[in-house]
Amino acid sequence: MKERTIDYILRTTWLTVQKMYNEEASKFDSTMATGFTLLSIDPEKGTPSTALGPKMGMEATSLSRILKSMEARGLIKRHPNPEDGRGVIITLTEFGLEKRAYSKDRVLTFNETIKQNVSAEKLQNFYEVADLITYMVTNKKIFTQNDK
Repeated sequence: MKERTIDYILRTTWLTVQKMYNEEASKFDSTMATGFTLLSIDPEKGTPSTALGPKMGMEATSLSRILKSMEARGLIKRHPNPEDGRGVIITLTEFGLEKRAYSKDRVLTFNETIKQNVSAEKLQNFYEVADLITYMVTNKKIFTQNDK
């Protein structure tokens, strides 16, 4: 194929961003996945573990591994969920809050840098295209169950 496909551009762009975040996180003995998890946990109330996977778009087994590692590193604590006896609430420790602040700063720096280099109109177009792709994929508007 001579023409770059949309999925190729999405994939390579995301892999490049992921590599950048992992390089930044490694400076602090962390990973992008850990930073993303820290940012997905409510810093004040915590987050039910059952809500975390869907919020992050991750499978339970992958998330479970990350949470286990984060707990071992002292970033999070698990508490029984008072509203659901079977579940747990994931909360951030003081150390977790520090690492979360760092992760948030890195994400905001990335956002600001892109905004300084891309016009507001082009950025708005990007958001609209991304939302449309998400809608079409989520609502099975590209491949249907009848495709063979």
